[in-house]
Amino acid sequence: MSISVFTSSKFRFWSFVSMVLLVFVHGYNLDNRYMQPWTLPGEPMDLTAFTEYFLANGIFRFRIPMLFIISGFLYALHDQKPYKQRTNKRLRTLLAPYLIWSAFGLVFTYLLELFPVGQGLVAGSHIVQIDNTRQLLHDYHWYELIGRWIIMPVPYQLWFIRVLLIYNIAYPAIRWCVTNSKARWAFFAVVSLMWLGTMGFVFFEGEGLLFFSLGVWMQKAEFDIELPRNWSNPLWWGIAFVSLAAIKSILAFHGEIYLGNAIFPVLIILHKIVIVSGLFSCWFGLNRIVRWCMGKRFFVWISAFSFIIYAIHAPLVAYLINPSLVLLDHLPATRMLAFFLLPVSIIFIAVGIGSFLRRFSPKMYSLLTGGRGF
Repeated sequence: MSISVFTSSKFRFWSFVSMVLLVFVHGYNLDNRYMQPWTLPGEPMDLTAFTEYFLANGIFRFRIPMLFIISGFLYALHDQKPYKQRTNKRLRTLLAPYLIWSAFGLVFTYLLELFPVGQGLVAGSHIVQIDNTRQLLHDYHWYELIGRWIIMPVPYQLWFIRVLLIYNIAYPAIRWCVTNSKARWAFFAVVSLMWLGTMGFVFFEGEGLLFFSLGVWMQKAEFDIELPRNWSNPLWWGIAFVSLAAIKSILAFHGEIYLGNAIFPVLIILHKIVIVSGLFSCWFGLNRIVRWCMGKRFFVWISAFSFIIYAIHAPLVAYLINPSLVLLDHLPATRMLAFFLLPVSIIFIAVGIGSFLRRFSPKMYSLLTGGRGF
């Protein structure tokens, strides 16, 4: 099964858009910044608070499942290549950038802590905090630093590369599970329950495994990903997408009063439906936007820097949230401005760095990106 030129451009479009949305999600600046599907903001609902939660913990959350589906679909396209060859390539294109960027984030944070202002930025972000008394990398034991480098990177977004590498290595087993008529239903039942329960086993977590496997199945079953069917009409999915994200956001602020502890499973269920509706409505319903964007030279050029945006933006965005709020404090709607301006600034900084490296040090750029973006 081959893919059309337009489908290929859609993969590139949504990969780039997903990376951009990721920066905005990580630029969320409400008081409670540890954001999970069931997170309660813990502050009064105003226009800014609602908008940030509605976008960062609602509308934008389909991006990771979208990336996993695309990854699974594209990986399944190349079964003609030997397993060992493909695995060795993934070690170069996934593991090497993972370790390099993880080390960079570790060293950058460690050096930042050498200065009093930097210590405040790191401690205020709580990214490397282990307990109430150890909030800095300088408080770590040597083996904890190694653990941070290999397992729990300071650039926290790298978890996606780690689990994707594991799924690529386990691909023959995943392919068998989704193509074997007897095993398929049981497999998808288990991984769907893992996804619904937000569960995982070691590095096999529900969200990634379900959607990567769906991508593999779609390619192997020759599922039509270009034209929507009656049940995948993007209009109705789009209505559900926006309305349920809004309902979830309102409940996150006010639902605990009426639902008590039942608010948490309600938020999780709404979150899952929002993700699914977002996938259908965006993939099938925004083709005109995809065509328009991919017809613009600038958009095609900037979309090549998806990976460098992904790699550079965190933990930088987390360290700069509080300074950005202070910098914009004299302006009205400070938090709203910071929510939009900080991610946009970091995206353009990342693109600038990527453009410079790609032009003047292509070998370094290739190493840092795993050969992407040329």
